Amino acid sequence: MNASNKKILVIGGGMSGLTAALEAAETGAQVVLVEKTPYLGGRVAQLNKYFPKLCPPTCGLEINFRRVKTNPDITFYTMADITQITGQEGNFNVTINLRPRFVNDKCVACNKCAEVCPVERVNDFNYGLDNNKAAYLPFDMAFPLQYVIDMNVCLGEACQKCVSACEYNAIDLTMAPQTVNVDVTSIILAGGWDLYDASKIDNLGFGQVANVITNMQMERLAAPNGPTGGKILRPSDGREPKSVAFVQCAGSRDENHLPYCSYICCMASLKQVTYLLDLDPEAQATVFYIDIRTPGRYEQFYWKVRDRENVELIRGKVAKVTQAPGDTVEVIAEDTATGKKVRRAYDLVVLATGMVPSTKTDKLPMALKYTDEGFIDPNGLPAGVYAVGSLKSPLDVAKSVQDATGAAIKALQSSVGR
Repeated sequence: MNASNKKILVIGGGMSGLTAALEAAETGAQVVLVEKTPYLGGRVAQLNKYFPKLCPPTCGLEINFRRVKTNPDITFYTMADITQITGQEGNFNVTINLRPRFVNDKCVACNKCAEVCPVERVNDFNYGLDNNKAAYLPFDMAFPLQYVIDMNVCLGEACQKCVSACEYNAIDLTMAPQTVNVDVTSIILAGGWDLYDASKIDNLGFGQVANVITNMQMERLAAPNGPTGGKILRPSDGREPKSVAFVQCAGSRDENHLPYCSYICCMASLKQVTYLLDLDPEAQATVFYIDIRTPGRYEQFYWKVRDRENVELIRGKVAKVTQAPGDTVEVIAEDTATGKKVRRAYDLVVLATGMVPSTKTDKLPMALKYTDEGFIDPNGLPAGVYAVGSLKSPLDVAKSVQDATGAAIKALQSSVGR
């Protein structure tokens, strides 16, 4: 197989997309990697730790970023959207729209622009738990290590404090969108997943009851580079919670929301129990679950967490979450093992919110077949197009990486000029 005459487009710069791009490029193929956010790394960049080893994702990301940076066969674009795809296997023509960053390659990430910026924005990287400036670095080890200016809140020409503060002429508030056209032999779809909107689950109180957060917000609270410096604190008053309820299947396995199991939620909540107890061994953690699903060797991780002191698992679906005195949260559920109703107050409630494929809201400009839930049906893909990871079904990081490697091999085998 001669990889040198292959040019592969990878749509999505998360862990699946990074893996597919690197595996293909390191065989000698040319790769174009397209990511819609200002940085590579996807959801993994927002995690505190992987399960089951509980190591931080920064190590693996840093290695992959270095591989991308030093590989001349990879061209990557951030803040980029695919607007048109025409052609067929071996000869696809793709149009890419590049949204302006308003910061050029001269940026050295000195933070001077953010220091003088008078405007704040909701920090989407931290899932709204804090604010950052209109001129911002998405996170401390973002790749590319380059600031971006949010023109949705920036005062633009009326301010220009960031322009004056930048010693490197790296800020251009007049930067305009650009269009790039590429010809590729095959396409890998790696758009990843979005967190289900927990505010749609009326009975669980998200957005209405203080101190009810999602599982991804819990990741950011526990992360050293998060809004609290790695301390798990209640959003309402910054106090350390002494009792935390983890509510499983928040939207998942529910015909009114997500009819499927989101695969990672049980393991993610068990992992987050360890975050809490490692910081405060005297804290109380209660997991409300329908079924604990920890496939394969992950079962050993489940046993380890289950047997820790101050951990309680209650088999029963939570019926209602309401506000209680002192910004505590009341959880009402049925313990199906005893048949009794459980009514308890907790300092913090964490909803194990499910995974939604990004294609549910961000359709690609090509003929694809989707399941009723919005996942891509791999049996309905055009020749030369391959979907990976959580675009096809909910997956964890390890299985997404394996799937991406397989997709890279298939993309390399696509015929040229068919």
